[in-house]
Amino acid sequence: MSSVSNYRFATKTAEFYVCSVCGIAPFVTSEIDDMTYAVVNVSAFDNVDISALSRSPTNFDGEDTDSRLDRRKRNWIQHVQIGSTVPG
Repeated sequence: MSSVSNYRFATKTAEFYVCSVCGIAPFVTSEIDDMTYAVVNVSAFDNVDISALSRSPTNFDGEDTDSRLDRRKRNWIQHVQIGSTVPG
């Protein structure tokens, strides 16, 4: 994962994994109650029919930290482990 850099916004509640080549963030993780949660950016994948996805407008302005973490626990992937494999 040498071409991936990590970024945290001011709230420091999530880790954005950013490709240092193209700038896209394919996934984001958040540590909540000693568990790692993640969300995946499907736009980072080839051959995804974006029109087949359901979208709804969302506004996070004014969301407090507890509400943000509760939302992630409900909607993000649970029990995520980040690692790398070395061909061998």
